[in-house]
Amino acid sequence: MSDRPSEWDKYLLGSVLFISLLIGGGTASGLYTDMLIEIAAIVSAALVFSQASGQRIPRSVLWLLIFAVALVVLQIVPLPAALFSGLRPELLLADSGLVGEPRFHFVSVGVGRTIECMLYLVALAAFFLSVLRLRAEQVQALLPFFFMGVICNGLAGAIQYSLSDDIAIEGLLPFTINAGLFANQNHFAALLFVSIPFVVYYGLFRGHLLSGSLGLATLLLLLLAAGSRAGVLIGLAITVLSMVFLSTRSRVSGIGIVAVFIALSVFTIGAWTKIEAEVIDPDFGRGEFARTTIEGIKENWATGVGFGNFQKAYQIYEKEGMIFNKYVNHAHNDYLEIAFEGGIIAILLITLYFILLFGRLVGIRRDPLKKAAFLSVFFLLIHSLVDYPLRTEALAMTFAFLNAIIFHKGFAARQKRELIEIDHNGEKLLIPVGTPS
Repeated sequence: MSDRPSEWDKYLLGSVLFISLLIGGGTASGLYTDMLIEIAAIVSAALVFSQASGQRIPRSVLWLLIFAVALVVLQIVPLPAALFSGLRPELLLADSGLVGEPRFHFVSVGVGRTIECMLYLVALAAFFLSVLRLRAEQVQALLPFFFMGVICNGLAGAIQYSLSDDIAIEGLLPFTINAGLFANQNHFAALLFVSIPFVVYYGLFRGHLLSGSLGLATLLLLLLAAGSRAGVLIGLAITVLSMVFLSTRSRVSGIGIVAVFIALSVFTIGAWTKIEAEVIDPDFGRGEFARTTIEGIKENWATGVGFGNFQKAYQIYEKEGMIFNKYVNHAHNDYLEIAFEGGIIAILLITLYFILLFGRLVGIRRDPLKKAAFLSVFFLLIHSLVDYPLRTEALAMTFAFLNAIIFHKGFAARQKRELIEIDHNGEKLLIPVGTPS
């Protein structure tokens, strides 16, 4: 009998991640593809948790997830109407009452949408926690599944952009594909720039400098083709910071780094041209969305309007002059939208997450993989200031995977145990992984 540990859990979770990148690019509610991903994530997590594991889940992260789920559950529990007195406009109170039970109200003004969001959150939390249960080498082995999903999206995007500047694919998925395998070109761009730190990581630390350079060039070209202003700028910034942040402990000479920076200069020129050519509407845009959302937050700061109900509640605060044929479905700022939907408690949970995330900076300074994941998460959070990337299953599952890398406790122990053999002047030397040569 073999003592080799089983690997089925790695392939199971990797398949969930890959599938989410293939079919999870929609932004509309009620998509059957999102439901399939959520079911797969929950079932896979249950199977992973059914076996023993030597990996410990950080208690602070676990409690954060528990409070987040509890907040969503609280929004769909009937509460005494007296609790809402003065905390919410009458229009929203009228929509949140129980039929036949006027003495009680829901926090959520649309219980069905909040339940949908709860399943979304539970699936992400289950996937995140199950990845934390894997061994460190298994977590790293999930990266090829992520790269396969990125490659499939890149190929789809390359085909689209080679045929036309604006091509939409309908009928393949329950949403219209506009860029890669995503409904939104900005979200496609987000997937591309999130991949950049890992491409740099493989080029610098895994001896794949040529393939890494080609992959990086391809990602940057696709970002330009996608035409996302935020994606282009973030793609440039994340590439530069990845080179600086990760190269300090690599074994690659400075020649490759100089070559990449030359390529970045060319990309900057193209990015500037692309952004300058875009026409920004100063009257009806993200600034107006933010101002209106803030008005809603001020009147619902204590309870929020219920997760998933931004579109419904936003209309109450929308100015008459800003009402057009196209309606506003998101705030294009995830933080404002979460604050509007979840109230003060949601703001506190976001703050706690940022404290935990940046607290990990001290522990990841010697691990290039964790540093790459941190950069990807950091820039995805920056992108959330001007868009809603985490509202898609594909990017949300990616976000959960990246956070699992950051908060995983097994990498430090592996770094102490694992040794690599290097031939130096004809002698065989053993030095710890991550030590600069």
